[in-house]
Amino acid sequence: MSEFKFPTEEVELPSKGLLYPKDHPLSSGKVEIKYMTAKEEDILSNQSFIQKGIVLEKLLRSVIVSKDINVDDLIVGDKNALLIATRILGYGKEYKVTIAGEEENIDLTGLENKDFDETLVTQGVNEFTYALPSTGNILTYKIITGRDEKAIDRELAGLKKLNKESDSSISTRLKFMILSVDGNEEKKFIREFIDNAFLARDSRAFRSHVADTQPDVNLKYITESGEEVLVPIGLSFFWPDL
Repeated sequence: MSEFKFPTEEVELPSKGLLYPKDHPLSSGKVEIKYMTAKEEDILSNQSFIQKGIVLEKLLRSVIVSKDINVDDLIVGDKNALLIATRILGYGKEYKVTIAGEEENIDLTGLENKDFDETLVTQGVNEFTYALPSTGNILTYKIITGRDEKAIDRELAGLKKLNKESDSSISTRLKFMILSVDGNEEKKFIREFIDNAFLARDSRAFRSHVADTQPDVNLKYITESGEEVLVPIGLSFFWPDL
């Protein structure tokens, strides 16, 4: 049986690999992915994967060439870059989507990696500091990874079982991002701070800071009507008719 050689492309990660340990395969700042085939379309249409919310993870595991790369290790911004590149290689650069009732035709090749301040990064260390504008508390925090996303989803699912009407997505996400408050790294202390002392205006300022400074793809798009929106990335990103 003959072996097929799949065409591949190298994707530049928004983080440039700086947030991963030096001996980690992602520290090169580049990931080689293969073009999608019918095998990947099977993954995208797998109802079990869709219901479990793991279909895009399974897709990335399939197209990433190196078996040494664990998708769970990817920070969210790098994962976005790989999904966009996979979509372009699989179905082309044009993405037709309906926004506010109007059909938009987005050129995905126009979505570029955001600039970020590399001087804030210690090579191989996913840790940053931020002073809250109102209270002055000093936070250290990390950029969320795929592994963190899974843990957040599990905790939110558990909270839903206790109270179906609860929605603690913002505070739960903060509890996984924040590593210390004024030098205190105790998880119980951090959780109590977020629930009882983290002012709403400081929480908003912190989340805005992270969104503006973390390595990612610039997903902002100006519609025909002049409105600025974020390009949605989900299952319909690959198959709009789904």
